[in-house]
Amino acid sequence: MHTRLRFELAHALAAAKSRQDVPAALRLFHPDMVLESPALGTTYRGLAENAKALRRFFAWFPDYDVALDGHADNPDTLVCWGTARLTMTGNRFGVVPNGRRAEVPVFIQFTFEEDLIAGERFFFDLATLCAQSGVSTDALRQKLFPTRAGGDTA
Repeated sequence: MHTRLRFELAHALAAAKSRQDVPAALRLFHPDMVLESPALGTTYRGLAENAKALRRFFAWFPDYDVALDGHADNPDTLVCWGTARLTMTGNRFGVVPNGRRAEVPVFIQFTFEEDLIAGERFFFDLATLCAQSGVSTDALRQKLFPTRAGGDTA
């Protein structure tokens, strides 16, 4: 697959997610799509899990918007970087945010199969999001990673 097509798919996905358009995002995904977010400790496989995950994510961040500023690639992977703007809402993880919109740098690694996105690894700094959202990073990490509670920073 050519770099241009891969970058067009990544931009189309960014646009769909910025509109919180789950059906449009799913049309860009390979049936075996794997979505990972290491900062949140999540991995979702297949279209059904990804649809559910995206709906939950957009409920927690209803104004999510991402801008891709650059990219690099090799024959197997496309990497994009940019900025996500989002407001944390609710108390999904037992923390109550301040309702302010956060702006966090993001790094996204994509893989492709059959001219579709087969993998997305979405990286961002959880501490930056927490600081701007007025929640304790430690409290959120304890909810996200309960087996690491007690300060283990391995």
